[in-house]
Amino acid sequence: MKEPTLNRRLTQIVDELVKRGMTLAQARREFERQFIVASLNSNNGNLCRSARSLGVHRNTLRNKVSNLGIGASTARNGGGRDAAGKGAPPKSSPGKR
Repeated sequence: MKEPTLNRRLTQIVDELVKRGMTLAQARREFERQFIVASLNSNNGNLCRSARSLGVHRNTLRNKVSNLGIGASTARNGGGRDAAGKGAPPKSSPGKR
């Protein structure tokens, strides 16, 4: 059986998230969170290397890590959330960003 293409898999995930009622803002936040966690994991938690691979300044990445509630244990555990954004909640932050 042929493996689905990345685009096809992404389409299936997006369809599921829409059916579950996830907003664009929630989906964008969760995607960014998961992407950053994956980068940190592949770079052994090294913020500078992760920032370089993501194409952002290290201070930008540091701020995103803080705002998204990503800690060292979160990165090692793969993010701690499922595709619908349920699971371990991020740290609460004062005010909307």
